[in-house]
Amino acid sequence: MKALGPIPPEYTAKDGELAIGGRPASALVREAGGTPLFVYSRDMLAQRMGKLRKAMPERINIHYAMKANPYGPLLEFMADLVDGLDIASAGELDLAREAGYLPREISFAGPGKRDSELFAAIRAGVTLNLESGNEADRALQMGKELGVSPRLAIRVNPSFELRGSGMKMGGGAKPFGIDADRVPALARKIVDAGATWRGFHIYSGSQALDAEAIIEAQGHVLDLAAQLASEAGVDVPHLNMGGGFGIPYFDKDERLDISAIGAALQARFGDLPDVLKDTQFAIELGRYLVGEAGVYLAEIVDRKVSHGTTYLVTDGGLHHQLAASGNFGTVVRRNYPVAIATRFDAEPEEEVYVVGCLCTPLDRLADAAHLPRAEVGDLVAVFCAGAYGASASPAQFLGQGPAREMLV
Repeated sequence: MKALGPIPPEYTAKDGELAIGGRPASALVREAGGTPLFVYSRDMLAQRMGKLRKAMPERINIHYAMKANPYGPLLEFMADLVDGLDIASAGELDLAREAGYLPREISFAGPGKRDSELFAAIRAGVTLNLESGNEADRALQMGKELGVSPRLAIRVNPSFELRGSGMKMGGGAKPFGIDADRVPALARKIVDAGATWRGFHIYSGSQALDAEAIIEAQGHVLDLAAQLASEAGVDVPHLNMGGGFGIPYFDKDERLDISAIGAALQARFGDLPDVLKDTQFAIELGRYLVGEAGVYLAEIVDRKVSHGTTYLVTDGGLHHQLAASGNFGTVVRRNYPVAIATRFDAEPEEEVYVVGCLCTPLDRLADAAHLPRAEVGDLVAVFCAGAYGASASPAQFLGQGPAREMLV
């Protein structure tokens, strides 16, 4: 048997079933009109933000990186919880505005911004995190054409990386940001051109569970921002320190110690160099805010045995849960947290493989998992599905189409 990842402890049983938002999974499926279905919990979103606020220094703002989950009702709910929103396309800008976010609360990062995207962001008054000197020149020219002062920050490609991160966003050659040694001259150019200077965005990695590694990286971010500002002779009105906070997906993963991170940040804020004394700081989080608040529900449509191996075949699969299938940057496939939602309080009694409905051997949701006996009609739950699920999976593969979504 292969171990399953840890189910977030906030989930409990009701009438023998997995409960989400206090309601049994089968009731939610009936209300939604069927499966596959993503369910997101308001209570868990609010609880996560409340604990994070308590742990972090009051001085730091919390931004939501909406690429983690752009579902409209969730975006609207998060608007009342966070201080800002980080986007990566004009399409996300449209969704953000529809959800009620104000332009001054939005920052736009990402390489390869089209002219139309730069134009839309500048006209709206969104902060652009510039990824190259060319992008800076285009943004300044568009500001002149529009007769406005564009809000511009520089995304820095630092020489360091976040140790143990799932995806390294800094250190060495990267398509993201501007190499640190080129930043001072560009910052001076932006200020001299009359743009509204918004500071730096320094993001070194994501999905880290080691608090000490995050503390180390945040220290490097503060040091680098102060160095760059001093060399450029500019102030730092805003510093997006990136994120990197991970969630436990796999066996033996443990939750991140955010109290330790907050305490270390508080200590650093008490001893800042003069160039950062008046800076507004922010951290940018996506999966940490929403990942554990989501569950993917799929119905078992067949139970079959092949050469002594039992397969539970569901109507879901990698077209909605690419990451859980092991095909989203994973080198060695490991099991996500998975359960039989309709038998949530039952004891495990058999080893099964949970697969999807797609005609490919890549469509796997759990390998050699020890689960309660399940039959056709039972529901399978895949946890940690609130981030990079519905929006980061190939929903149109084999004509399957998107899953249903609901916020409860």
